[in-house]
Amino acid sequence: MNRIFLFSFCTLLLLVVVAAEALAIPAFARKYDMSCNTCHRPAPRLKPYGDEFAGNGFVLADKEAPRAYRETGDEELMLLREIPLALRLEGYGSWKSGNAGKADMQWPYLVKLLSGGQIAKDVSYYFYFFFGERGEVAGLEDAFVMFNNVFNSELDIYLGQFQVSDPLFKRELRLTLEDYQVYRVRPGLSSANLTYDRGVMMTYGFPTGTDIIVEVLNGSGIGAADASRSFDTDKYKNTMFRLSQDLGEHVRVGGFAYFGREQGENLDLPHQWRMVTTNDMWMAGPDVTLELGNVQLNAQYVTRSDENPSFYSPSWIAGTGPAKVKTNGAFGELVITPGGDAGKWYCAALYNWVDSEQNSLDYETITGHVGYMLARNFRVVGEVTHDTIAKTTKLSVGFVSAF
Repeated sequence: MNRIFLFSFCTLLLLVVVAAEALAIPAFARKYDMSCNTCHRPAPRLKPYGDEFAGNGFVLADKEAPRAYRETGDEELMLLREIPLALRLEGYGSWKSGNAGKADMQWPYLVKLLSGGQIAKDVSYYFYFFFGERGEVAGLEDAFVMFNNVFNSELDIYLGQFQVSDPLFKRELRLTLEDYQVYRVRPGLSSANLTYDRGVMMTYGFPTGTDIIVEVLNGSGIGAADASRSFDTDKYKNTMFRLSQDLGEHVRVGGFAYFGREQGENLDLPHQWRMVTTNDMWMAGPDVTLELGNVQLNAQYVTRSDENPSFYSPSWIAGTGPAKVKTNGAFGELVITPGGDAGKWYCAALYNWVDSEQNSLDYETITGHVGYMLARNFRVVGEVTHDTIAKTTKLSVGFVSAF
């Protein structure tokens, strides 16, 4: 234990020294000459103002700077003077009790290039590219074009690849290294979950604080195209419906329903016995956000049912048959920012739980996280996650930066 604490202390000391040089600001803050905490508290977690900015196509309607665009003499052309670019860099040192007490230097853990902005009136784009994620080049994840205020209404349309769960809770904006596990669940050979997919997302907001979101998705993730240059692996499309309501200034409640069908074959069977079969599946669940001053509580519950996620052929072949799998899961997240916008310290807690009839998906962790803002765009973090099923504990210290 003495070696662990010495390792953690030396790592944090090193980060304090390195952070003194981290003075640059990300692309949107650079464009508008504003601090990162205008939209974030702390970055990458969004404040309501940041949500509004993103929902407006990454444009501040009351502060859009004409100098950001070239004077081409063509009223039909909005050409950015400079392509807005930013980088995100993260690194960690970790120790896990179930790994023979081995300490691991995990920096860089990820290096990400981000860009976004306005292409034309009410048309914007956003993407990021992973130069490296956990030691591999991951490529594009979020990448979409957004049409804002379609038909001069509150309708927004997104075309591209994005996280299915974005209208619920955005995984990319969480503060913890530990993920929202229930969004990642894929029983059997299923390709569908609540992380990345390609499709179209339509959002509409009412003055009453009611938001309606509809997504139409391939249901096959964001893998490479096949030999025929098709991204979708079958003829079916999946859909998600989302409804949320603000209850005053401090509470938001919502719920979603996801319905899909996917086609595949069981690769565990001998080739001569394989048949193309389908899996009908659905997911649904409520969520709530409670925010009181500098304390925010987020909670999500998901129940999922898969009729044949292993794509078993009819029962007369090899004595097998469709095996239905039910999965339930949830997470609860608490974020405390004691000093508000000007605060340096923050802390977070995350509870993950997944219970499935496919036992390999069972998951339960408790996470504690604390961070200190050395700069608006550079924070050092410490995190402890205890896995109640594997009976292991993971300790991580590191940094998160954007510039």
